[in-house]
Amino acid sequence: MTQQFHNLNVIVTGASGVIGSTFVKALVSAGANVGLLGRNEGKLQKVIEETDHPEKSIALVADVLDKASLIHAKQHFNERFGNIQALINCAGGNHPDATTDDEHYNPNTEKNLFGLSEEGVESVFRLNYTGSFLPIQVFGQDLTEGEGNTIINISSMNAFQPLTKIPAYSGAKAAISNFTQWLSTYFEGKVRVNAIAPGFFETSQNKALLRNQDGSYSNRANKILGQTPMNRFGDPEDLIGTLFWLLDYEASKFVTGVVIPVDGGFSSYSGV
Repeated sequence: MTQQFHNLNVIVTGASGVIGSTFVKALVSAGANVGLLGRNEGKLQKVIEETDHPEKSIALVADVLDKASLIHAKQHFNERFGNIQALINCAGGNHPDATTDDEHYNPNTEKNLFGLSEEGVESVFRLNYTGSFLPIQVFGQDLTEGEGNTIINISSMNAFQPLTKIPAYSGAKAAISNFTQWLSTYFEGKVRVNAIAPGFFETSQNKALLRNQDGSYSNRANKILGQTPMNRFGDPEDLIGTLFWLLDYEASKFVTGVVIPVDGGFSSYSGV
């Protein structure tokens, strides 16, 4: 086991998700003590069992939108491992009631812009923005003590250029990028705050948008690949190098307030 992050105390929210669980396994392999935060204890325990060293992880059952549960989770982690030194906000997602069926306005489409529900849109903003804000409020207090501590948020390609069909998710991730920059200024380097903006990855959340019922790529998936110079979807493991660079104080101690695309070139291609 590499000791790059030997006994570094890290909290990962959304730890049972595709990206979060990949980060957890990589961090444990690199020597970190990891608190896996999520709402389903069974899913968290399954991820822990899949790590190299389960004893270096702890399941923290909490809701990122429930401050009291986050405070309890922090106490639980502190009792086991001590002060938190890094927070990785992976919790997030979209909602079907905040997703249009049309890419461009069609008055005959039932779920066009005017058919989206207020509740669906609000839930997307709460999960993505408030669901990062509250963990930072709770876990971030430990981060202001000591040197080299860091927050890493998960932004998205949507934050650079809004994608069709998902206005709420695009806006929420743009807010995450803006909040990342605001925090980096607020903490003045006392806590480094950066974000990773993944390109397109196949997950359970976007499967319906990327695959037809027969398993073939949808028109939307082919559009994405046509705009991605590497001509493939990302693997969660593609994010680990950037994560480790931002987490490693010696490697990135003068880096704060940036949003790093890991997108196979999507954000660099004009389509021409």
